[in-house]
Amino acid sequence: MGGRGAGKTRAGAEWVRAKTSGQNWAGPAAGNIALVGQTYADVREVMIEGISGVLAVHPTNQRPQWNPSRRRLEWQNGAIARAFSSEDPEALRGPQFDAAWCDEAGKWSNATQTFDMLQFGLRLGAHPQQMVTTTPKSTPLLKRLLQDRNTVLTKAGTRANAAFLAANFLQQMAERYGGTRLGRQELDGELIEDREDALFARKWFEAGRLREWPDLKRIVVAIDPPATSGKSADACGIIAAGISEAGDLFLLRDRTAQGLRPAAWAQQAIGLYHELEADCLLAEVNQGGEMVREVIEAVDASVPVRSVHATRSKRRRAEPVALLYEQGRVHHCGTFPELEDELADFGANGLSNGKSPDRMDALVWAITELNRRPQGAPRLRGL
Repeated sequence: MGGRGAGKTRAGAEWVRAKTSGQNWAGPAAGNIALVGQTYADVREVMIEGISGVLAVHPTNQRPQWNPSRRRLEWQNGAIARAFSSEDPEALRGPQFDAAWCDEAGKWSNATQTFDMLQFGLRLGAHPQQMVTTTPKSTPLLKRLLQDRNTVLTKAGTRANAAFLAANFLQQMAERYGGTRLGRQELDGELIEDREDALFARKWFEAGRLREWPDLKRIVVAIDPPATSGKSADACGIIAAGISEAGDLFLLRDRTAQGLRPAAWAQQAIGLYHELEADCLLAEVNQGGEMVREVIEAVDASVPVRSVHATRSKRRRAEPVALLYEQGRVHHCGTFPELEDELADFGANGLSNGKSPDRMDALVWAITELNRRPQGAPRLRGL
């Protein structure tokens, strides 16, 4: 799996060349190879005739003969490779192979059916193998392959191939998409999945993302302190958020820290308070009680602290905040991959890894406080 321009096509083409020429690093030599792409045009123009395709990676005197009418490559030693399209999975009935290269399987039309038909044909030789090169997408086929014990996975981001890409391309892509879901998928080669029972949807983050925030009526820094310190302790959630005159809410900073002692995370939160000229610090006191307030006051007694106490479950507290996201009232000013992963992974039973959602907790406290209706004031739109 790799980002766009990471060298996936070159890797596949070199593997095919190695299989037909018997190079040991590619495993057993192959004489009957399937080349499978999204369409026949993709196989021809990218996998075979492309700048990094099979023809291009061969020295001129070793280059196979391409027969477009038969959709077939023929090597001088008798090895052959045939082109197949995911739009026509039935064409894989009948032929048999000892190797296959599947390119951009994440965007195949009939992915599962095509892959299954291919498996029945991989029956030649002592050890049939297949190579899949793709930009990751959360499709049933890719998830199935990643769970298969026989799959060997390698990854490469776009930047790994920087020497062969335009410098301004990398700069523009990083500035425009760095840290976003699309950037993490298309540039970093990450498989970004949506949990079916997640309380928050990634599309809400993308829809409301901004580069800068407007003039804000209030800014708060919320702290979700850990009960203990050290490498194995929960992280200390530290989130800054603000609200505009119109009642829209803005996530400004995520300074969540792992493994810090109380004085250190207090300094982190207080530093963010001064940096953004916030109105107050919010501190959950369920874990540490008055200790939390005392730690903050010991670092900087001038900082106003508002204690908040959880009387409902994490999910119940987060549900109104998720509603604000769905209504389009919460905007992320910048990219926050760790926080967004945590939000998108928070389901009915918490996070899938069983850990505490410290970033989410701090965010929920901040948004709840900002959206809280002051005594005697009209209700802000939304809640």
